[in-house]
Formats: sequence, C-alpha cells, structure tokens
Amino acid sequence: MAGNILIAVLVVVDRHLHTPMYFFLGNLSCLETCYSSALLPRLLASLLTGNRTISVLDCIAQYYFFGCLTASECYLLAVMSYDRYLAICKPLHYAALMSGRLCLLLAAVSWMGGFMATTVVTCLISLLHFCGPNKINHFLCDFTPMIKLSCSDTRLVTLVTFILSSMFTLPPFLLTLASYICIISTILRISSTSGRQKAFSTCSSHLIVVTIYYGTLIVVYVLPDTDSLRDLNKVFSLFYTVLTPLANPLIYSLRNKDVKEAVGRVIDKWKRLTEIRSD
Repeated sequence: MAGNILIAVLVVVDRHLHTPMYFFLGNLSCLETCYSSALLPRLLASLLTGNRTISVLDCIAQYYFFGCLTASECYLLAVMSYDRYLAICKPLHYAALMSGRLCLLLAAVSWMGGFMATTVVTCLISLLHFCGPNKINHFLCDFTPMIKLSCSDTRLVTLVTFILSSMFTLPPFLLTLASYICIISTILRISSTSGRQKAFSTCSSHLIVVTIYYGTLIVVYVLPDTDSLRDLNKVFSLFYTVLTPLANPLIYSLRNKDVKEAVGRVIDKWKRLTEIRSD
C-alpha cells in the first residue's frame, strides 16, 4: 500500500509525470491500494487472532469490492496497453488522439465498468439463502466458494455471472492481447537495435504486470474446479491479490527512470522546504 500510494502521490505532485501513461499508472496505483484494503486487513486479522469467522453480510461486501476492483483492473490494464499501442504504433498522432478528455473518459469507464458488472451479481447473491455448510474453502469470499454454501437455486446467478464475466472481462483481455501483438510487430520492424530497445522499454513494465495478472487469473478461473486443483487455485489467488499489488510499485519504480527521477525531485524539494523552515 505504501508503494502504490507513493506512486499515486508522485503522479499528482510532479508535473513531469503529467502525461497519459502516468495518469493511468496513478489510477492503477489507487486501484491497487483499494484492492489491498478490501482483502488483506481481514486476512491478516484472521491469521493474527485465529478468528476466521465472518458474517454473511461482510462476506458479500468483501466479494463486492473484490469483484469490482478485479474487473476494473482488467479494463485499466487494457486502457494502458491501448495507450502504449498509440505511443509506439502511431507516435505522430499520439498527442492528438490521447487527449486529456479521452484520458479522463477511459479512466472513468474503467472504474464504472467493473462496478456495474459486480453490482448486478452481488444483488443476486444477496437474495440467496445460506443454510448449509458454513465453511468457505478459501481465504477470501470469492464467487464459487460462496455459491457452494447456498441452499437456494443458484442456476440463475451462475448464468448471469458467466454472461457478465464474459462481457466485462473478455473484451479488455482481447484488446490488451491485440495491442501487444501490434506493439511487438511494430518493434520488430524497427531497424536499429537501440530504437527497438527504447521502444520496448516504454511498455516492458506494463507487459510484465499484464502477464502476471492475467496469467494467474486464467489459472484460477479457467482451469476446472476439482479437488486436486483447489489448493493450487488458492495459491495462485495469492498472486493476483497480494503479489500483483506488491510487485507493481517495484516493477514501475525500479524499471522506470522517470519515476526514480521524480522521487529524487520530491526528496530534494522536501529538503529545501525543511532547510527554509529551519532558517
């Protein structure tokens, strides 16, 4: 959370980072901060106190925020890949195409799209009756472990969830995939080695994040839900709920010269302000 908050603050206070790429990175850092806040405090409290009980209402609330932020991150990663596509494949038109208004619109759609899809599913889950086993075979309130505890007919909510998941997660995934296919093909056509390295360096950090995020999501939600894979799914769930928010600040800061320079400028500015106050 500290790393993601730091990146969000840097994007706001440093004028050198007031570009579309860092605007979306700031949104991603805010989303990861909310993501961690929705899941990790409850998990840490259960591990420290040994009390692993959670009310049905709290479990549904956790699923709501978890689902909203997961879907929003899919959209935001797609928007960031589209931004890199325009920057690398259409550099002469980039400034005109990626205007400030379009950046705000894409960020708003990314946030609202995830919340709209999960709101419908959460409303249907809240109508279910839970009277059977009360033990969730997971460390978070995900859709499948919760549905298995319901005594109601879950066919409708399962069908609606499948349709909405396909509508709200498959298009951003395909957009991300198509963007990087175009980016890689464009980079390979660059004649100079230094030009290819410079072009690839602008999207390598985002590509690493996308690979980790979608790779673990595919393992968790595409592979069949069998007894032999259930424990493996919980391990991979830790990757996109804990590892990705933890790795994002490290990936973007350690591999990004602009972010490291922004940290240095903020530190220097803070030192000057401290010296002035001391005098």
